[in-house]
Amino acid sequence: MEELEKIYQKHDDWVAIVMSMGCNKETAKDLVSEMYIKIHVKIQEGLDIIYEEDDINYYYIFKTLRSLFLDLKRKEKNVTYVDPDILLRVISQDDNVPFREVYEKIQEELDNLHWYDRRVYEYIDDGVSIQKLSDDTNISYWRLRNTYNKVKKNLKNKI
Repeated sequence: MEELEKIYQKHDDWVAIVMSMGCNKETAKDLVSEMYIKIHVKIQEGLDIIYEEDDINYYYIFKTLRSLFLDLKRKEKNVTYVDPDILLRVISQDDNVPFREVYEKIQEELDNLHWYDRRVYEYIDDGVSIQKLSDDTNISYWRLRNTYNKVKKNLKNKI
């Protein structure tokens, strides 16, 4: 029997281990599937996952599952979750949402701002960090930050 087949015989155990880390069953199955892929690649590279005839290196598999779980949790921190009810409401009202009008109103409000406020807002909104802008212009970090927040708040209130 192939090494991966021996590991697969304990499939339910691996899913249970991942679920004990805090995942639901579907996510646990996904992580276990990823673990099979990682183990297969390592076996191809020369990893000996079987000690004797049927003795599996459980510790290595556990560490692999734990590593995959922690990677998933790190990625989840960078994801913004939208409530499905809100998403369905927006999709169902797609024709009623005047995105073009809102965009034009924002542009009009930006045009009416003082040139300094508009430029600070546009630079930061385009992805330039406040610290980098402060370093490049010799303008106080806090002044730039307060200007950006003030403009953002005014735009939200007017829209």
